Amino acid sequence: MTEILQILVSGCVQGVIYALIAFGYNLTFSTSKTINFSLGNVLMLGGVVGFSLYVDRATGQLLGYPYVLPVVGVLVAGVIAGWVVHKFAVEPSLKLKSEYTWVLATLAMGIIIKNAVEQIWSTGDYRFPSPLGDEPLRIFGAGIYPQEILAVVVATLMVFGVELFKRKTIYGKAIQAVSEDKETAMLMGIPQQQVVKVSFMLSACIATVGGLLVAPWTFVSATMGTSLGTKAYVVAIIGGLESGFGLIVGGLILGVSEFVTARYISSGYKELPGFIILILVILIKPSGLFGKKTIKKV
Repeated sequence: MTEILQILVSGCVQGVIYALIAFGYNLTFSTSKTINFSLGNVLMLGGVVGFSLYVDRATGQLLGYPYVLPVVGVLVAGVIAGWVVHKFAVEPSLKLKSEYTWVLATLAMGIIIKNAVEQIWSTGDYRFPSPLGDEPLRIFGAGIYPQEILAVVVATLMVFGVELFKRKTIYGKAIQAVSEDKETAMLMGIPQQQVVKVSFMLSACIATVGGLLVAPWTFVSATMGTSLGTKAYVVAIIGGLESGFGLIVGGLILGVSEFVTARYISSGYKELPGFIILILVILIKPSGLFGKKTIKKV
């Protein structure tokens, strides 16, 4: 019983992180119908910036600054990264009105970010000490680290906070209006380009905070975001790119299935269930489990 509970706890924690990153995909797709494929490396940027502001890379010792400094640092990095990706990758691609240019442009931007970090920072792997300590808490025999609890709480608050922002603020309603109908939103005086830009900045901030949250239980490196970004995209497709609730469900499905596979089959096959589920969802319900079907006029 304890073993099953441990699998569920660990899987749910991992799934919530996947859902948080997938929410970044959701924001940009809602406003621009594009997916920021550099988001995994933007997440990595959050881990690297947070580490640099909190830990001495040469000695591995804490710099002595309060944890709020790396938090502010990754938020600033997210705003800048989101603006850069939109300005130099997405905006020119949308002007070309091509359905494929933005895919290559965002992929290229992700590669540029990764190579820049490798050249300027390091190609090594570094341990990020958790500010909450490394002693696990026991819940009915199952172990959970304080950093994991923090990650779940922050991820949940961020998702609900953004949803509240979209529903209760003028700018949030502008994002929803652009998501529903760009042409009508423009006729109503809503600055579409500005809304899309803000959605990319917000998406990147979510990713960089996600990088800071997962850094203590993964090694900080220039490659740390590759796998997380890919799995978050899988979650977005499984749950439905435009469904916030679907992203959470998709994240939990993927997270738990990975830990079940790693425990009862082999850790080498832990990624396999997610891609099997992805293929089945695409074949049966291409819009995702909770996605909406759209009618496109031609």
